Amino acid sequence: MIAARALLFWIALLVAGGMAQGADPRLVPDVSSRAIDIQYSFTGEELLLFGAILYPGQRLPDDRADIVVVLKGPVRPIILREKRRVAGIWVNANSLRLRTSPGFYAIGSSRPIDRLVDERTAAIFELGLANLSMSPSGFSEARKLERFEAGLTDLYRRAGLFYENPAAVEITEGVLYRARIPVPARVPVGTYRAETYLISRGRVLAVASRDVQIRKAGFERFVALAAQRHGFLYGLSAVLLSLALGYGASAIFRRR
Repeated sequence: MIAARALLFWIALLVAGGMAQGADPRLVPDVSSRAIDIQYSFTGEELLLFGAILYPGQRLPDDRADIVVVLKGPVRPIILREKRRVAGIWVNANSLRLRTSPGFYAIGSSRPIDRLVDERTAAIFELGLANLSMSPSGFSEARKLERFEAGLTDLYRRAGLFYENPAAVEITEGVLYRARIPVPARVPVGTYRAETYLISRGRVLAVASRDVQIRKAGFERFVALAAQRHGFLYGLSAVLLSLALGYGASAIFRRR
């Protein structure tokens, strides 16, 4: 499947190469899979982001161009709570609601981001974990916001949901590029955006993207749909199943 997709990609590339006559270079990106199915046996996957750079007149520039790839999504609001130890007991203290927090964010580049663009450009395009825009709902102190964002980043990084690799992108002959992005087993379902940035002399010359769907399949999909569409019956079934399992376990132990 991946080989057939790659073959079609390169055929389209050869056709588009003769049409690239604009002043700026263009990106022709693709991904190894447009949809990832999560089943009971899903332990993670590696997504390949690849493509080519089409230069005007098919002439390579003297200056080296770099590539940055980003896979992110789905963006959703989230409530963060900070725990504190009071009288020997851990309790919820401060809380903060973020309106635009990505459930997954992975970035790979041909060189470190701080060597490609300045801080302003990196912030505009949200290149790097330090430049993610997670707007709080309502007013919040700068120190509090930084503390909560740092905690969220550390938590997601350890879970594999935030990922950074400054050497993930390989560029061949100055035209072809590829990067592998690990997708962990705990990745949330939804629509993801695979973005590619062409950067030269501190400027973003071109941007292109592809959508990737991560969805539940099989029995997991059935359970997820049942919980969404029939919440009351799903909850009742879960309670009855728990009672039945508890009664069955107690009966077995009584016989012993």
